[in-house]
This record gives sequence, structure tokens and C-alpha cells, in this order.
Amino acid sequence: MQVRIEESWKEKLKGEFEQEYFRQLTRFVKDEYEKGTVYPAPQNIFRAFELTPFEEVKVVILGQDPYHGPRQAIGLSFAVDTGIPLPPSLRNIYKEIEDDLGTPVEHADGDLSRWASQGVLLLNATLTVRARSAGSHQGKGWEQFTDAVIKALSEEREHLVFILWGNYAKAKGAHIDRTKHLVIESAHPSPFSASSGFFGSKPFSKTNEYLNEQNKRAVEWI
Repeated sequence: MQVRIEESWKEKLKGEFEQEYFRQLTRFVKDEYEKGTVYPAPQNIFRAFELTPFEEVKVVILGQDPYHGPRQAIGLSFAVDTGIPLPPSLRNIYKEIEDDLGTPVEHADGDLSRWASQGVLLLNATLTVRARSAGSHQGKGWEQFTDAVIKALSEEREHLVFILWGNYAKAKGAHIDRTKHLVIESAHPSPFSASSGFFGSKPFSKTNEYLNEQNKRAVEWI
């Protein structure tokens, strides 16, 4: 599997690509694609990086695994392909946007590339998954790679917003320098936890208020 990643990210992460863990990860993922169905499609593994170059990142929304159902995963955390029914977590995200901003969401589809093109890095901790097998590619090296992504952003950029939903994302937040970035934490938007702190957390208005304070353009969430 040839690593194809946007040039600014390739430069920032070249040290990771040269490490043995990443070589082992590459062999594992290539073998998984050859043996069966893996999501997302190979060309979309690094789509989040392609749509949001390193210097253009303003916001990071951290997910866990790609979706493991047909035509769902598109390489962006929480997003699904146009025409695919919205997963429960994304439905709750849209509901919170409407409640937070007081405006209906105009885009009914789940392709969040419109966010990515505005500087929102939609990053999953694990970038691939075996079909119908949640968490099947955890513990293979992706977490170390995405930790390096977070560290690079934290160390080399300033005044970013990191949105961490749920305990898994909060744990990865240990790599963020909170003296120079805004970290927004709450419960996960999953139906199992959304009512325990996600609804009413207002992450979208908080993000835009902070970006405005830093003289950065607010995100058009709707």
C-alpha cells in the first residue's frame, strides 16, 4: 500500500512513515484489503488530510473508528457518503447544531467535506476498519500515528480548537497544549450518551466565538 497523503502532512509526518510500527501497520492494512472488505476505500484513507492541509487546520473533531457498514465511511470522522442515511451520532450532531445556533441545518446529507474545506480536520483515531467488525483495526499502529498528528498540530500551530466527544477522544487530548489551544470536551453524541452532556454543550458556537477572537473566519456549520 503506497502512502498517498497531502504534501504538507507528508512533510510533517515523514518521521512516522519511516518508523517500524508504520511499516508493520502498512503490511497489516494491505493484507486486510487483500483478504476481504475494509473501509473506507483505499483512496479515502487519508482523505481528511487531503481536504484540510496542515496550515489550514482551524478545528479538529476527533472520532474513534470509521463506520463499518457499506458505503458509510468516507475518510472523515462522523461523515457518511451522500445519499446514505445519517447514523445516529451524526443526527444528534445536527440536532445540537440547530439548538446551539438556532438555525436549521440546510444540508441534509452526511458528507461533511464542506466542513473540511473550511479548516475542520475530521480525524478518526483509527483510519481503517474491517467490514461489519467495529474496532477490528485498533491496536495495530493507527493510534500512534494519529497521536503524532495531534502532537504536531499542538506543538507547531497556535489557537486551534480541539473538539473531544466521549472518553476515548478525551484521552487522546492528553497530547494537546491547553495553554495555547481551546479544548472543548463533552459526552459523545451517540444515542447512549448524548443526553448525558452532549446536548446543550454548544461546541459549535463556542468554536466560532474563539475563532472570531483570534481573527479567524468562523465555520459555517449549517
